[in-house]
Amino acid sequence: MIPAADDPQTRSALTGYQAGALRWLAGGVIAVVLGVLLAAAAVTIARDSGQRLPLAGLLVVCLVFVGSVAATAGAGALLRSHRWLRALRTVPWQTGVLRIAGPAVLSFEPEGYDELDPTADPVRLRLESTAVWRTRAVQQLHDAVVRAAPVGPREWVLTADGVPTVYGARAVRHH
Repeated sequence: MIPAADDPQTRSALTGYQAGALRWLAGGVIAVVLGVLLAAAAVTIARDSGQRLPLAGLLVVCLVFVGSVAATAGAGALLRSHRWLRALRTVPWQTGVLRIAGPAVLSFEPEGYDELDPTADPVRLRLESTAVWRTRAVQQLHDAVVRAAPVGPREWVLTADGVPTVYGARAVRHH
C-alpha cells in the first residue's frame, strides 16, 4: 500500500489547491486593508476639508465585507488542504470511473465494480465546491478514470491525470 501523498502528482495537485487557497486569503486580506485605508482617508479628507467623498462609505463596507468573506474562504481551504494531506499520508488512491449525475452529484465506481452485482454500490458523492468553474471542471471528468481516496468518515478527495488540483466531495447517505 503506497500512501496517496507519496505520489508526485498528488503533491502537485495539493500544491495547486493550496495556491488557490492562498490567493483567496491574500486577496481578501488586501481588500480589507484597502477598505480600512479608504475609511481612514475619507475621514481625514472630511475632517480637514469639510468635503465628503461620495460613495466612500459604501465602498468601504463592500471592500471589508467581500474581503472578509474571501479571506475566510481562503483560510478554510488552506486548513482543508492540510487536513487532506494528513489523511492522504495514510490511505492509497483508489482508481475508478467517475459518473456525473447532476451539477454536483457524482458517483465513483471503484476498479472492479460490477454494476450488474445487486450487492455492489458505487460511492455516491456530492461535490463540496459551489464554484461554477470547479463544478464544470469536474463535469469534464464524466466517464473518466480518476483517483479517489477517503479523507474522513464521509469526505473524499478526487483527482485525475492532467488535473492540476484536487476536488473534495462528501459521501451522500443512502436513503
